[in-house]
Amino acid sequence: MDMENQATPTDWGPFGRPLFDDPSARALSRVGVVDVGSNSVRLVVFDGAARSPAYFFNEKIMCALGEGLGETGRLNPQGRVRALSAIRRFQRLGEGMGTGPLTAVATAAVRDAADGEEFTALVEEQTGLKLHVIDGLEEARLSAQGVLLGWPGSYGLVCDIGGASMELAEINGGKVGRRVSSQLGPLRLKGMKGGKKARKAHIQSVLKDLHEHMGDQHNRLFLVGGSWRAIARIDMDRQGYPLHVLHEYRMSRKAVSATAKYIAQNDPEELRVRCGVSTQRMALVPIAAEVLKEVVKTFGPRDIAISSYGIREGMLFEQMPPKLRDRDPLIEACHFAESKDARLPGFGRTLYDFINPLFKHAPQERLRLIKAACLLHDVTWRAHPDYRAELCFDNATRANLGGLKHSERVFLGLALLHRYSNSRKGSRFEPLFDLIPENEQRIAEVVGKAMRFGAMLWLKKDAELGHLRLYPKKKLLELTLSPEAAPLFGEVAEARFQSLAAALGATPLVNKKP
Repeated sequence: MDMENQATPTDWGPFGRPLFDDPSARALSRVGVVDVGSNSVRLVVFDGAARSPAYFFNEKIMCALGEGLGETGRLNPQGRVRALSAIRRFQRLGEGMGTGPLTAVATAAVRDAADGEEFTALVEEQTGLKLHVIDGLEEARLSAQGVLLGWPGSYGLVCDIGGASMELAEINGGKVGRRVSSQLGPLRLKGMKGGKKARKAHIQSVLKDLHEHMGDQHNRLFLVGGSWRAIARIDMDRQGYPLHVLHEYRMSRKAVSATAKYIAQNDPEELRVRCGVSTQRMALVPIAAEVLKEVVKTFGPRDIAISSYGIREGMLFEQMPPKLRDRDPLIEACHFAESKDARLPGFGRTLYDFINPLFKHAPQERLRLIKAACLLHDVTWRAHPDYRAELCFDNATRANLGGLKHSERVFLGLALLHRYSNSRKGSRFEPLFDLIPENEQRIAEVVGKAMRFGAMLWLKKDAELGHLRLYPKKKLLELTLSPEAAPLFGEVAEARFQSLAAALGATPLVNKKP
C-alpha cells in the first residue's frame, strides 16, 4: 500500500511539452491520451475549449491485462495480445487525426506484474509509443486532478477504482492533498480464496488502514472508474431515473446499500443488457459493489457523485497554467460553442447584459446558468424550426459539459427550450422536467422567454438594445428601447415581450427613446 501526505510538485514529468503555452489560450489542438489499465485500454482524443476540452474521439477495448495477476504475478497472456493490438490501432488512429505524439500511461497491472517492463518494451518496439508506468500515488493525484477539471475548487475524497487497484486522494480548494493506493481492485479480489466472507474481511481490514492514513472524510465522495459508473447505471435503473448522464449523478449512502442488494438479487445478464454494461465489466460489478459498500461505511460521506473525469483528464489539467485552471469549465465551453456555431458570435454577452436586470437578486449560481444560456441561445440555428426547442434541451442535458449538476442541466435545457418555444407542454422530455421544482421551472421559462424576446433586437454584438426593468411590487415590466433598436420592435417582438411579461405576472410597458 503506497502512501503520501503531500502532492508532488507540478512539473511536466513524462508527459512531454506543455499543451498550453499561452495561459490565455482558449483553443487547444487535438491531444491524444492512451490509458493502459488493468481491465481496459482506452484512447481519448480531446479537442475544443482549452478549459473544458470535448471528447473528439473515445474508444475503449476490454483487455483484462490484470486478470489472474494475484495468482500468477504476471500479465494475462491473452490480455497482452489484445492490449498490444489495441495500442497499434490507437497509434494509427492518432496519426490519422493529427494528434501529434500520443501520451500513454499504464497503471496497476503493468507496474505490479513481473513481466511489466517486458510488455512496455514490446509496446515501444512494435508501435514506437513510450508507455509511462506511473505508481499508485501518481495515479491517485492525476485522477483527483481530473475531478478538479470538472469541479474547480471542489473538496472531498476522490476514490478511483481500476481492475487491480483502488486509489484515494483528498481534494480541498482546488488542490490535491493526502493520497493512498491499495490493491482493492475487483480483478485482484476476484481470485481470493475463502469466498465472499473472506473477501469482506480483507476489504474491511484494508479500508481500516486507508482510513487511518486519510482521516475522516465526511464531505463529498467522488467516484472515478468504470466499475463505479456501471454501479451508477444500475442505480439509475433501480430508481427509474430519467436522465441517463453519468457525470455528476448523485447517490446517497442509503442508495449504495440498496443498489448493492439489487445487484445481488437480480440476474447479472438481465441487468447487464438492461443497463448497457459490457460482459467483462459486469463480471466485476458485484465485487466492486462490495468494495463500495465498505468505502461508504468507512468514510461516511455526506453525498456521493459520479465523475466521468479521471486520470486522462487529470493529465490535461496537469499541464494547464494556473489562470486557465481557474476559469469556469461551463462558461469556457459555452464561449467556445458560441464562437464556433452562433450566427453572431459575441451577441450572447449583449443579450445577457440586456436581460440581467430581471434577475438582479439572483444568486451567482443562477446568474452563471443564465450567462451559459445566453452564450448558447443561437448555436442550434441550423436545425429545422420545428425541432430547435427540443434539440436545445437535449443538447444541454446530455452534452459533454463540465461543472453542471443534473438539476442545473435541466434548468439550462428548459431555458434554451423556451428560447424557441412558448410552451413546454407535450414535450417528450417532460419526465426530466420534474428533476427541478416547479418554481425553478418557471424561472427557467422566464430566462428562455427573455432571450426569445431579446433575440428579436438582434444588432451587432456591442449594440445598445435598450433597458429592461422589473418592478415586482407594482407588477410592472418596463422596456425602454434605444433609437437603434426601436425599428426592430415589430409585431412579433411585441408579442414576445407580452409573453415575457405574462410569465413574470407583470403588466408590459414600452418606452422609446427619442
